[in-house]
Amino acid sequence: MTQNKINKLELTWIGKEDEPLAIEPRLLLDTPEYSFGEVETGTLPNGKPWPGNMLIHGDNLLALRALEQDFAGQVKCIFIDPPYNTGSAFEQYDDSLEHSIWLNLMYARLNVLYHLLAEDGTIWIALDDNEVHYCKVMCDEIFGRNNFVQSVVWRSSDNSNNDSKQFSIDHNTILVYAKRSGWLSKRLPPKDSQSTHFKNPDNDPKGPWFDGNPISSPSPRENLMFDIVTPIGTIIHPPKNGWRWSKETIEEKMAAGEIYFNKDYTNIKRRTYLSDSRGLPPSSLWIDLEETGHNRQAKYEQKKLFPDWDKSKWFATPKPEKLIEKVLLIATNPGDIVLDSFLGSGTTSAVAHKMGRRWIGVELGDHAYTHCAVRMKKVIEGEQGGISKSQNWQGGGGFKFYELAPSFLNKDKYGNLVINKDYNADMLAAAMAKHQGFTFSPDAELYWKQGHSSEHDFIFTTTQLITAEMLDAIHDQLGEDESLLICCTKFQPECRNKYSNITIKKIPKVLLDTCEFDHDDYSLNIVSVPEIDDTDTEIDIAELMKDETHTTDDLGNKLKLFEE
Repeated sequence: MTQNKINKLELTWIGKEDEPLAIEPRLLLDTPEYSFGEVETGTLPNGKPWPGNMLIHGDNLLALRALEQDFAGQVKCIFIDPPYNTGSAFEQYDDSLEHSIWLNLMYARLNVLYHLLAEDGTIWIALDDNEVHYCKVMCDEIFGRNNFVQSVVWRSSDNSNNDSKQFSIDHNTILVYAKRSGWLSKRLPPKDSQSTHFKNPDNDPKGPWFDGNPISSPSPRENLMFDIVTPIGTIIHPPKNGWRWSKETIEEKMAAGEIYFNKDYTNIKRRTYLSDSRGLPPSSLWIDLEETGHNRQAKYEQKKLFPDWDKSKWFATPKPEKLIEKVLLIATNPGDIVLDSFLGSGTTSAVAHKMGRRWIGVELGDHAYTHCAVRMKKVIEGEQGGISKSQNWQGGGGFKFYELAPSFLNKDKYGNLVINKDYNADMLAAAMAKHQGFTFSPDAELYWKQGHSSEHDFIFTTTQLITAEMLDAIHDQLGEDESLLICCTKFQPECRNKYSNITIKKIPKVLLDTCEFDHDDYSLNIVSVPEIDDTDTEIDIAELMKDETHTTDDLGNKLKLFEE
């Protein structure tokens, strides 16, 4: 088989070609009662506003689609720990999906994650042998085989299972892909065991050092083939390829004490400082339990966070904070955006927060409230578990909590798609702006300027009848170089094509074939966790559990829209 044919191979499975209509781009509704702390806002590299750290409750495919318009190409690092499809049910996840269903669910999510990833970003996918090899081939198709970086083997268990009949499974695999080829990892600081050869016997102000790094050029350089005259008059000839630096640079380094003569003046030596070390490239084998933690350690971290909880309320499969810390050290800088769309117990967001990264976490289950929100509140208050001491974490910052809005269109009693009656005027305008590719930003003076797609293109959405007189008034206020899209439920016939710079579209007709509406469950069979009465938090979990069906009328009246 030729190499070209090999590169074109794709993983196929039952249902892969049965793609539904595009996923509906839902609104994200700001939910202040579950937000916490001082939220730091800002600007994204694409110029759009950064609303602050985001914790989103809802189906992760719908949530990712909701983020896509504003955050495409903005996320530096994605870490996901999806259900492993092991065939055993966990407390929080039904982890026994038929193989092709698992592939379909992951395929849809990975495609959206690809679009969210920055050009210099990476995605890290933690799995075990049940699906990791299939996921590798699927990711080759989505991210490109050339963009595969590495399979990292992480030792997840600190104690082998003596009851195993074949092998004790003590590791997980983390697939690493880059958005584009040529990605370079961050260098890691050397461990104590790797820096014991650095000493400081003469109290050098630059700190510990050692001799031994090469002073010769790595390749032949004629211009660096010169003799060095020592203070006692002897001659030191150049090495085979010439010196590493020019004569002038060597003299400067000698004056600074970095290069000096050996005792008998037969050669020169180079002093290398620990403080100047570039660090080490990360290994693909993560077996140091002290460095990257293990599953039992992660459960112990939960116990410290929630000491009053019964074990049955703990998240079944958390990742240790040290593991995520190493990922973020390799893949990000402070201020970069980190995304986890299978947030689980909230480890990724907790570590990103402590390390000064911006973060977005998505979780469908009730543990978005019981685990993630509560954990992040404790992090902001300065809890000292996990990596807090290594990062000198003292608390601070904040996050906003979001709910997914209901579907913009739902079916009436006759099966026809109509505008959701629970959408108020602001939600209606924001949803149409999102569907039509506009940024929702109502003008303070002109009511019909509800959003923009450029400096001169605007959108106006209303359920009122658009009359010719209304259209004339709007046109008089519209600049000569400006255009307007009007989305309405009804308009007078004479309004159609009346002005060349005003387009009128009727809703819901304009949306019917654009995406799949009135579909709320794209989940990986996630089920509820037991109710937790955490009286040591301002988040009223018990009250939330009493009424899991927040009406959109309530949301529309009391929640701020994400686009604002």
